[in-house]
Amino acid sequence: MKSLIIRIFIQNWPRKLISFILAIIVWFVVSQSMATTKTISNIGIRILNIPEGKTVEGLQSNGLLQKRVTLTLSGNKNLLDELTSNDIEVVIDAVNQSKEWIATISKKNLLSLNPDINLTRRINKISHKNFIIKLTNLVMERIPVIITQPIGQAPKGYQFLDIWPYQLNLNISGPEDIVKEVKNRGIKLTFNLNDISESQLDDLQSSSGKESDVVSFFVPKHWKHVSIPILSTSPITIDDPDAKFLRIDFVRSELIPINHPIPISLFVPPHLILALNPQKLGIVSNEMVENKSGIKLINQPLYAKGVSELFLETISDMIGITVIANPKPDQNQLDWTVQFVNPKVLEDRYVSTLLSDSSDEDLHNLQPKIREEYLRNRFRSYMNRFTLYRPDFKRFKLDIEMQGNKINITESNHE
Repeated sequence: MKSLIIRIFIQNWPRKLISFILAIIVWFVVSQSMATTKTISNIGIRILNIPEGKTVEGLQSNGLLQKRVTLTLSGNKNLLDELTSNDIEVVIDAVNQSKEWIATISKKNLLSLNPDINLTRRINKISHKNFIIKLTNLVMERIPVIITQPIGQAPKGYQFLDIWPYQLNLNISGPEDIVKEVKNRGIKLTFNLNDISESQLDDLQSSSGKESDVVSFFVPKHWKHVSIPILSTSPITIDDPDAKFLRIDFVRSELIPINHPIPISLFVPPHLILALNPQKLGIVSNEMVENKSGIKLINQPLYAKGVSELFLETISDMIGITVIANPKPDQNQLDWTVQFVNPKVLEDRYVSTLLSDSSDEDLHNLQPKIREEYLRNRFRSYMNRFTLYRPDFKRFKLDIEMQGNKINITESNHE
């Protein structure tokens, strides 16, 4: 055994060493000279030196075209076996171009995104389908962004009140026809209330150090963007300075008692005056409706929900229920509505009270004109959502029936 090992490894060892080294060299040369062909798809296209005032159709904000190209590469097998679309990029120079041209891709147009890969020496041939690159006018437009009503549910214990501002603006630039299409289509931004937690609103209210009229959730920066796929593959941040004011307002879902009896009166549409004879029509007094000095009043305890105490204090003695004397066909049932008396004066009173309140830091930081606009919008939102409730949190409903000249009003038992 010992003599066998000596013959294999020791005898004539210089020749054997030289043979081994030559074998390695031959293997290396052969492996490096082996060629193959590979097709790689989804390769990015970058456009350089675009003339001033121009852009390329489909060009994104990152300098890449939305369209991608498929290349068939011939060259070194070892390189192509490992090469992917993430390792290369096609770079096309737009210098001296005017309108449109057919792009041709050669080795000089290939850019290696991997510093360890040298494409120019190891790629021999490139083939691809022809495609057209078209220059177009670069324009900039200020596009309105409409803040729509949010989706989802408000956190437990809270009610959604309003969102403000209702509209922002976004400066966008791009190909003229694309920007025009975006402008005609419009941009909308919708938030999801499910993304806001009860604990977040609780923390906001407690941090204010007082019982706030509302709880304002200021929209975080990473929510203030819109998706415009035909212009950019990534969301575009809203650059309007007023975006810093963007907030979603909530109120507590609590019943607030109305401490004044609510008058109830009759309205006869002008076209029915002769037919109904309003002088003879009358609301019948009963357990729910009392007659006080000729004024009919609802004598049941009623509540409001989804509004603030200040709002209710402002309007509580200036609201009434109006019965509309316009019977539905083949029925004697009448509709009714809650009316605000002199709403403009009430709005001014509410806004004036809050403008003089310097303890609300969020409001104090707003510019006076913006602050007043915000408060007026809040008041109108309260009015639009105002609903009467019973002590058991159920909506207050009435059954109103006209029988001859008498109008009987009872509380509805329907859910």
